[in-house]
Amino acid sequence: MTTTSETWAPPTEFAEDLYERYGLTCPPRWGTPRHPGRKSLGPKLWKVMAKLGAPPMPWQKYVSDVALEIDPETGLFAHREVGLSVSRQQGKTELTLGAQVHRAMAWKQQNIVYAAQTRGMARQRWEDEFWEKISGSDLARYARIRKSNGNEAILFPGKRSRMGITANTEKAGHGPPLDLGFIDEAFAHEDDRLEQAFSPAMLTRAMAQLWWASAGGTTKSVWLNKKREKGRELIEALFAALAEDPDAIRPRACYFEWFAPEDMDRADPATWRATLPALGYTVTEEVIAAELEKMDPAEFDRAYLNRTRKPTPPSDPNVPKGKWPGLVDAASRPEPSRVALALDVSQDRKGAAIAAASLRPDGIVHLEVVAHRPGTEWVVPAMARLHALWNPVAVAVASSGAPAASLIDDLIAAGIDVPKDKSAPLRGDLAVMRTGDITEACGQLADAINQGTVAHLDQVPLTAAVNGARTRRQGDAWTLDRTTSLVDISPLCAVTFARWALLIRGPHVLDDYDIADSFA
Repeated sequence: MTTTSETWAPPTEFAEDLYERYGLTCPPRWGTPRHPGRKSLGPKLWKVMAKLGAPPMPWQKYVSDVALEIDPETGLFAHREVGLSVSRQQGKTELTLGAQVHRAMAWKQQNIVYAAQTRGMARQRWEDEFWEKISGSDLARYARIRKSNGNEAILFPGKRSRMGITANTEKAGHGPPLDLGFIDEAFAHEDDRLEQAFSPAMLTRAMAQLWWASAGGTTKSVWLNKKREKGRELIEALFAALAEDPDAIRPRACYFEWFAPEDMDRADPATWRATLPALGYTVTEEVIAAELEKMDPAEFDRAYLNRTRKPTPPSDPNVPKGKWPGLVDAASRPEPSRVALALDVSQDRKGAAIAAASLRPDGIVHLEVVAHRPGTEWVVPAMARLHALWNPVAVAVASSGAPAASLIDDLIAAGIDVPKDKSAPLRGDLAVMRTGDITEACGQLADAINQGTVAHLDQVPLTAAVNGARTRRQGDAWTLDRTTSLVDISPLCAVTFARWALLIRGPHVLDDYDIADSFA
């Protein structure tokens, strides 16, 4: 789980403002809002893009308008850094080129450097795309190209400006002061060497900017993933500050990210319309549908939904994840009088889950994640409300050093008591699980999955936890391991504990409970 919630959304006024200003119907999930009191050179860049044969789309107008805001107090760019995370085929290249040409022609003696995955890739784009578009446009008379290896540049003699390329090395950007640095295809960069090379060269340039852009990467895209996480945090903090004070100080970096959370169906055109800002302009739904048909789903998610591609989880022999898809029952519902609840907290305490297990009339145990959210402060109040609403068979929570053990006293204070008589627990009492109970619960759920005696709704957090779960030895048995698992497994732990509580406490509080119903 990341430090910021993928379910976060900006206030509705943000989308309304973007539509009113630019006609943008696909706002980013995270995006710096336009400052109403600042002028911008964005419209100047739009004219350059139009002359290059690519009139800006609404999303490009928005990004460039914010990126080129002028601070009225200094007369300089308000943003020293511009971060852009958007899917493939959305017009990133046209915006990148337009920003470089605008810079080269707007001021004298501008040094602009562009970097991609490799120097070879940078040269290919620089020569085959950038120069082709410049030389075929009305701006061709202002530019010429120099192709000598190691000294490649598109030159603007009238302004004595140059657009060059560089490699992804520590020495990139060394030399003359740098006015504009572009790091393209940031997903391919596994460290920050390029940023560290560019930044010192910009120190003495008052109007310097660093732009980076990329579609989603993989777990190896360390630099991009760090930038995305920081960008999300920046935007969420900015909107929180603006809600308190419309004149709050804004950061010197701006950020824009279009993204589809995991709970959005990759095959649903509504997902594409909410994620692809060029849809209906330069790409169509038919094209995206064709891409979905031919591409690996994980790569489609990376390229077009801007999701980080994760490695295929290795199989853990103790978790029968191969049987999990066959247990999906979209129509399954809990039996209100036969529900047990449980909670669990992730190892890093960045998230938590509440789950339910319910014995259906047909003997199948319904498993469901009731809530899965960032943080832990919400868990006890939510469990108290569910306890009052459902009057569950029991509420299970792990102790024995588990992360959720810290919440036991708060649960008791909220009115969810431990049994006064352990041999005769009451409905709704806490079921505090010891090490042996947890090991037993894990084995029982694995058996139930293999035997087909459970059903689930194919909820994304739970299915992801099943696929990414790892286990460790516990004596001659095993238990789920939060530390080595590839994802947050609190949803899986919670349903495991809820099922255990249902089986263990059901006979004590349900007159018609037959434990044999829970086994094949």
